[in-house]
Amino acid sequence: MKADKEKVVPLLKTARGQLDGILKMVEEDRYCIDISNQVLATISILSKVNKEIIRAHLAGCVRDSLESGSETDADAKLDEVMAVLDKMSR
Repeated sequence: MKADKEKVVPLLKTARGQLDGILKMVEEDRYCIDISNQVLATISILSKVNKEIIRAHLAGCVRDSLESGSETDADAKLDEVMAVLDKMSR
């Protein structure tokens, strides 16, 4: 993975902590809107992580494929990115 681990790892650990907190909130029958707000906060963090991973993929893997001159490899990398972007837009 070419993403900046110093950015990604703390965000993932925060998201993991938030998920643990959400699970506890559900088990304790906490107020639905409070739980929903925590879910949305976790989604936001995971979205940041995903954007960093995609950015690094474009800057590293995709760039390397384009510079290598292999059209087949470059097309495959671009197709991978498009598939992820399609999933993100759902």
